[in-house]
Amino acid sequence: MNRLIIIGASGHGKVVADIAALNGYKDIVFLDDDETVKECAGYPVVGKSAEAPEGEIFVAVGNAETRQRLMTNYKDREQPVLIHPSAVVAKNVQIGSGSVVMAGAVINPGAIIGKGCIINTSSSVDHDCIIDDFCHISVGAHLAGTVTVGECTWIGTGVTVSNNVNICGGCMIGAGAVVIKDISISGTYIGVPAKIKN
Repeated sequence: MNRLIIIGASGHGKVVADIAALNGYKDIVFLDDDETVKECAGYPVVGKSAEAPEGEIFVAVGNAETRQRLMTNYKDREQPVLIHPSAVVAKNVQIGSGSVVMAGAVINPGAIIGKGCIINTSSSVDHDCIIDDFCHISVGAHLAGTVTVGECTWIGTGVTVSNNVNICGGCMIGAGAVVIKDISISGTYIGVPAKIKN
């Protein structure tokens, strides 16, 4: 197994490094543009985000647009999928490069996860959901069956999305919101049921 270079020496990066180690990576280093950061989770920071040495690349940055930009910068490099051993992922699930599935997450049959996605701790993505590129399904969020989530959308902590709901790209669904109908206009949505924030 090759060296893994993790871009983003932050809390998210710590979790990614732990999952990488559990997946058998033994040579793990970080890149970060903050020159004051010298290590993360016990692994060294060896340079800035534009200075990746040889090895596989994993972008561990929470911001979707930044994650997209950095992944595109390294599009010719191997960007693995990292899955925590305690996650439950059905056999026919498709997961794009550079995505991470964290501890206790469940992804059920027929789901398609795009590239650069974060399926966070104890979240669930039920059958036949389609999660587009660079989405973040936050801690404890639950998507019922046949949900579609557009590119660069952030589903907040503890969000519930009812079955057969479509959420367009570029949305932020606030913590604890309940989405019961389609969202077709990009924006921030909060509440029960979720409504656009004015």
